[in-house]
Amino acid sequence: MRAFGALGAIVLTTSLAACGSDDGGGDPAAAGTADEAQLTFVGYGGDGQDAMIKDWQEPYTAENPGVTFVNTSPPDVAQVKAQVEAGAVSWDVVAVAPAAAQQNCDTLFEPVEYSGVSEDELVEQAVGECYVGGFINSTPFAYRTEAYPDPSTAPQTIEDFFDVEEFPGQRGILTNLQNGILEYPLLADGVAPEDLYPLDVDRALEKLDTIRDVTTFAPNVGALQQAVGSGQVDMFLLSDSRLVPLLDQGLDITIVWDTTVTTLSAFAVPKGAPNAAAAEAFVSSLTGPEAAASISEDLGTAPVNKNSEPELSESQQKVEVYGPVNTGENVMQDVDWYAENYNEVSAQLTNWLAG
Repeated sequence: MRAFGALGAIVLTTSLAACGSDDGGGDPAAAGTADEAQLTFVGYGGDGQDAMIKDWQEPYTAENPGVTFVNTSPPDVAQVKAQVEAGAVSWDVVAVAPAAAQQNCDTLFEPVEYSGVSEDELVEQAVGECYVGGFINSTPFAYRTEAYPDPSTAPQTIEDFFDVEEFPGQRGILTNLQNGILEYPLLADGVAPEDLYPLDVDRALEKLDTIRDVTTFAPNVGALQQAVGSGQVDMFLLSDSRLVPLLDQGLDITIVWDTTVTTLSAFAVPKGAPNAAAAEAFVSSLTGPEAAASISEDLGTAPVNKNSEPELSESQQKVEVYGPVNTGENVMQDVDWYAENYNEVSAQLTNWLAG
C-alpha cells in the first residue's frame, strides 16, 4: 500500500537494516511444509500492517493452526538481495511492487506456485510469476474544496491540474513511480490511456516542468497527507488509503474523477525463503473474496477479487475507484513495462528531481 522513499530518490520499496539470518536459505530441503511454519511477514508497518494481521494472518492461522506469523517492517529489495546472496534468507513474505518481483523473478524471488481462487475472478495482472496481488491502490486527483469553492470554475480534468494560469495554487505530487508521477503528465498532455505504454518519459518530464515551480514533490504518502491536512497544497495526487483518514477528519476534499491511475500492491516470497511452501500457500489465500473484501474495508483500497463485496464507510465510498462514484475511467500501471524499464526510468526521474 505505502511505498516510501527519500525526496529525489525513487524506490519501489523502503530500506531496513539487516534482520537475523537463517542457515536454511537456498536449501530446498529447508523450505518446510505448507501446513507447519512460522512465517516472517515483512510489511510497511503502522495501521496498514495491523490490518494485514487482523484481516489476513489471524484468519489464516485459525484455518491453518500450524502456520503462525512474526511481523517486521519495512520491506526492502536490497535487503532481500543481501540475504539471498549470503545464503541466509530469514524473510518468508515481503510486500513488494509487482514490477520489482517480476524484474527479479527466480533470482531474488521465488516463482510462486499459486493455489488460490481462479484467476478469472481477479483483476488483470493480479497474479504474476513471482508475486500475488493483495489489493489495488488508486491515486486520484483531488483538491481542497475551499481552494476552488465554485464547482463551475473548479478543476474538472487532469489537464486542469497542469493549467497554472486558469487554476493557480500549490500542487502536491508523490515522487514514487507507483503513484502516477509519469502517467498523469502524459494523460494531461493528450495521451490516451490505452496508448500510455511504453511511457514517453522525456515527454512526461517536460510536462512536469510546466508545474515544477508550484509543486510540492512529497517523498512519501505520509508527508503529502500531512501537507494536505495542513493546507500547504491546494490540489494533489494522493493515494486512496490516505484520502480516507483526511475525509474521516472532516476535511472538505473534492475528488476529480477524470482518468485515475491505479497500481497493484503485491507480496512475494524471497528466493530460498526458509518456509517457501507455506509462504506461497499463504499469499495465494490473499485473493479470496473474503480476504480481499476485509482488507479493502480497513484500508479503503480496491479488492483484487472482482467478486468481493466490501462494506465501505462513507469516506471510503467517496474514493471507491471501481464504484459508482467514479464517473471517469481508470488505467492500471503496466507491471511488465516497469519490470523491464524500472532502473532506467528511476534514474531519469531522480535526475530530474535533483534538477
